[in-house]
Amino acid sequence: MSRMTFASLALAALVSSTAASNDLKDDPRVQTALGLLEIWAEAEMAYADIPAVSMAVVHDQEVLWTHGFGFADRERKAEAAADTIYSICSISKLFTAIGVLQLRDQGKLELDDPVSQHLPWFDIQQSFPDAPPITVRGILTHSAGLPRESDHPYWTYPEYSFPTREAILERLSEQKTLYPEGRYFQYSNLGLTLAGEIVAQVADEGYADYSQRHILGPLGLSDTSTEIPVAHRGGRFAMGYGGKRRGGGREPLTFLQVKGIAPAAGYASTVLDLAKFASWQFRLLQNGGEEVLKASTLREMQRVHWVDPDWKTTWGLGFVVARRDDKTFVGHGGSCPGFRSDLLLQTKEKFAAVSMTNASDADASAFTRNAYRIVAPAIAEAAAAPEKIQALDPSLKRYVGTYRNGWGGEIALFPWKDGLAMLYLPTDNPMDSLEPLKLTGENRFRRVRKDDGELAEEVVFTVENGEVTRFTRHNNHFPRVR
Repeated sequence: MSRMTFASLALAALVSSTAASNDLKDDPRVQTALGLLEIWAEAEMAYADIPAVSMAVVHDQEVLWTHGFGFADRERKAEAAADTIYSICSISKLFTAIGVLQLRDQGKLELDDPVSQHLPWFDIQQSFPDAPPITVRGILTHSAGLPRESDHPYWTYPEYSFPTREAILERLSEQKTLYPEGRYFQYSNLGLTLAGEIVAQVADEGYADYSQRHILGPLGLSDTSTEIPVAHRGGRFAMGYGGKRRGGGREPLTFLQVKGIAPAAGYASTVLDLAKFASWQFRLLQNGGEEVLKASTLREMQRVHWVDPDWKTTWGLGFVVARRDDKTFVGHGGSCPGFRSDLLLQTKEKFAAVSMTNASDADASAFTRNAYRIVAPAIAEAAAAPEKIQALDPSLKRYVGTYRNGWGGEIALFPWKDGLAMLYLPTDNPMDSLEPLKLTGENRFRRVRKDDGELAEEVVFTVENGEVTRFTRHNNHFPRVR
């Protein structure tokens, strides 16, 4: 972690309790939580050897925080930022689904229409003669029984040669359905590619043009495109890297475009643009009416429309819909060669997190999940009691930093609520691993038990020539490294 991270974190936590603001970004509780997110995310990126991560945290209409970690292009030493462009792959499906629902609301199609009604050339072989027709609803919920992919090896290393629209249509008649419509969930890039074809056919307009004119443009998503942008190659577009190799390191991957698969996996964007996309959803759900889409239609899309027989997979219309800790989350993830991304929304709390990475094996959803775990409770606390601002005792700033863990990894000391906390890094769940500390004497703290608030073992800091050099816990020493 950089000294700048700790310096900015300590400064934010030292905001006077008299400096309360209606802006959540100015609330020390929110700033402290965002500081912890930054500490955890930077370490996660480093220990997982992810070249770059860009993130954004949104509350309602406000972007609370953005950050870029690492290098969008290691060879060029191009640093990641909030405006770095990444492939967002399957998050593309949300925009395609919105296009379908726009046309449904205009009376130009129905969700239960057979796909063949709108695509006369749709001639996939039906493996189940008694099966019902494959419908628009079926492809939006991945329950149509279609194969996962078009009949081309486009995920194959190292070429990643994606087919044109014409090549997809040409081979469709040689493919067979896997299941009857409505029997099982089967994620299908072929299905959402067909959804894009339906948009183009029904609107009588090219898919990319339709998306730009009716979705991306009206939403102000100026850095989002339906295809990976050649114009930004070697510039703002991040270099994609493969998975970690057995001997270490990562390989830069070939620049690719997804061509005919674009409605399912072609889009590129920034965390700032997807933050706008999230705010639009909160605004529409709160205000009602119509803005690009009817509010009632967005609610419809974010409800569960498919439950698999094992009750473990649930899906909306384009949207992933999931329950965790008795709360409903919506969004979508993306995974393409060299890139992983995630968009997570908790609509009731008007909270969203976006993460984009440039490594094939990065867990982008870990960044959004932990953004919610860390920041959402602080937002709720600030909203419930805006006058109760907690500020860090200035004398505690000296202990903030990184300490060496002799067993591997590192230990971060950082402001937390009205005191300090320590966190052993790396960790999958920083909120579970966080250990609050209470000042009990000069350079002496005790760990606060999270189960009953009682004080546990001592943590004693050593100060030499006015500088904190280490701490001692359980009779073991942990030297300061930053």
